[in-house]
Amino acid sequence: MQLIWFRQDLRLHDHTALWHATQAGPTIAVVFISPKQWQLHDDAPIKIDFYLRQLAQLQQQLQQLNIPLIIRHIGLWQEIAADLQNIAQQLKITALHANIECDYNERQRDAEVRQLLEQANIQVNYYHDRTLFPLGSIRNQSGQPYQVFGAFKKKCYEHLSLSLPRCYPTFEAQQALTAHPLWQTQLELQPFCPQGLSIQQIELWPIGEAQAFALLDTFIEAGLSHYAEDRDVPAMHGTSKIGAYLNIGILSIRQCLHALFRSQQGHFHIEGRGQQTWLDELLWREFYQHILFDHPRLSQHQPFQLKTARIQWRDAPEDLHAWQQGLTGIPIVDAGMRQLLATGWMHNRVRMICAMFLSKNLLLDWRLGEQWFMQHLIDGDLAANNGGWQWCASTGTDAVPYFRIFNPISQSQKFDPQGDYLRQWLPELAHLDAKHIHQPYAKKQEIELNYPLPIVDLKSSRLRAIEIFKAL
Repeated sequence: MQLIWFRQDLRLHDHTALWHATQAGPTIAVVFISPKQWQLHDDAPIKIDFYLRQLAQLQQQLQQLNIPLIIRHIGLWQEIAADLQNIAQQLKITALHANIECDYNERQRDAEVRQLLEQANIQVNYYHDRTLFPLGSIRNQSGQPYQVFGAFKKKCYEHLSLSLPRCYPTFEAQQALTAHPLWQTQLELQPFCPQGLSIQQIELWPIGEAQAFALLDTFIEAGLSHYAEDRDVPAMHGTSKIGAYLNIGILSIRQCLHALFRSQQGHFHIEGRGQQTWLDELLWREFYQHILFDHPRLSQHQPFQLKTARIQWRDAPEDLHAWQQGLTGIPIVDAGMRQLLATGWMHNRVRMICAMFLSKNLLLDWRLGEQWFMQHLIDGDLAANNGGWQWCASTGTDAVPYFRIFNPISQSQKFDPQGDYLRQWLPELAHLDAKHIHQPYAKKQEIELNYPLPIVDLKSSRLRAIEIFKAL
């Protein structure tokens, strides 16, 4: 009897561990519900809700394949190893199958599971599934992990030019198993649903593999050709919006790659700027997963550039609160932060603007922003979120040079020239024209607004940040 352990991979198609389990023999599935652990990891309520809704659908789909799903409610992950051993002994499990996760806590958990189950003569199989290439496999000529994205990407291109990673085939339903008390419990969402979510927020994010495929196909067919130009314009629907589906594994990264090269019959042949730009974005995601795997300290709130640990960040709780609530007096920053609070998502260009404003202009610890994003993003992924924040704060790999600091006003004028994005999220400024909405309190203007004055001077705060980083 095989046991498949679902984690951040809630799908049936192109699922490495699930495919191997079903090919090895009769299969039973297990998943662990751990609200305390989610809280420790700063998982957003909207992300937890998304996960549980998808899990409920997955349970129904597994039933159609005669694969029972055991749902275990636990406190912390330390309880998982012993619980899995108990399940395995009751059901006479011979092998456990699961997909590898790169975060430090997850790897510690999986090591404990392997040790305990193998002592009980139960085979443990962990598979690379979340990335295109096995974690730890992309190395430079010295056998060391890459620390610069450009070189990492070039190596990935070399591998992809040989062949695209294959997707796993579908499988048939198995024969029905004799009922057992362990899987008689149906998933009850209500006791575990996060509080404070609105119906409107939930409806923004429908679940299901079919929904994810439809989003992906629509983007490839209608959005890819203009992606390079449209992706930085926050008022447009220029991005794929599949991050949330990738994050909890409703889609696989391999499915995205094959969709990208569908018109080339699955051959690695780049025909357009949009195609290459989106591929590079997929590889940025890949890069950060590999970086987190090779440098576990990044899971433990440490900067990649160790010298930046000496930075004396400001202690300014009022400024932090203003940033969190979208009340900084800098319209593009406030619009982004309000979009995050309202939808659980923020446009990527605006994420960078907000992150750099916090870490450079406000000189607040980037880890405060990293945590806030994780607590509110439906697509909050430790590797990508940490990598993005450290890039903006000039503390990570491939970090933006410390002296290159986004001017949020210039960014707003460039990427939202008519102020459409600002009007959507800042109704108190909606009546201003395209010139004044980006900087409503500019000199020579005498207007009264129900909108805060800027909490920081952009020019002097930029110089302050440069001096502090230069001193390192």
